[in-house]
Amino acid sequence: MWPPWVNSTRSSGAACRSPSFSSPTLKDLHAILDDGPGKPPSSHALRRILHRACLASTALRALRSAASAPSSDPLDRRRRGVFVLYFTSLRVVRRTFEDCRSVRSILRGLRVAVDERDLSMDPRFLSELQAALDCPQPTLPQVFLAGRCLGGADEIHGLHESGELKALIDGLAPATSVCNRCGGVRFVLCAVCSGSHKRYSDKGGDFRACDECNENGLVRCPDCLTSAV
Repeated sequence: MWPPWVNSTRSSGAACRSPSFSSPTLKDLHAILDDGPGKPPSSHALRRILHRACLASTALRALRSAASAPSSDPLDRRRRGVFVLYFTSLRVVRRTFEDCRSVRSILRGLRVAVDERDLSMDPRFLSELQAALDCPQPTLPQVFLAGRCLGGADEIHGLHESGELKALIDGLAPATSVCNRCGGVRFVLCAVCSGSHKRYSDKGGDFRACDECNENGLVRCPDCLTSAV
């Protein structure tokens, strides 16, 4: 049985995602700025641009407040001052895979630290994302900054094309080189069970699931976690 996010589409997850909006075009801007006769400003285009401005302003305020506010999240799901990307590297659903790849490419192009969380590598990331969005079937990808969800592929593409995404990275930690320990995979074999996800119990005289790693016998690379802080 596939995880719930595999079969989800953009439309099915619309109810539990941040409000989507379309990017204003140059025609929208000209329509608003044009005071000529017979061309009143488009109220629909104005609402879209104001919505984008409010989103960028809210993200900036959250980023400033996160720098001084103590973290109350025990799982540290959305690091302060660091982009957190929930995505999948599986190609099961082509549309989802392409969206994840494009958003991942945009964030990497900003050359800032990104905490990438691949749901196909660790199923525990799904429960984190479900709790963060309060949604049982979240869509992918999802991007967080300073504890606030910036949205999925449509929202990130819109912010990137308008230049607003670049304005949010001031003061963020720069990206580091490829990790020598994991090679950029972000996971390493569990040192306790050597990747078997099983541990021998002296008390019971049998093998039990290792509680130090995920079901794939992997743990998050400690070097990548340190560099993303």
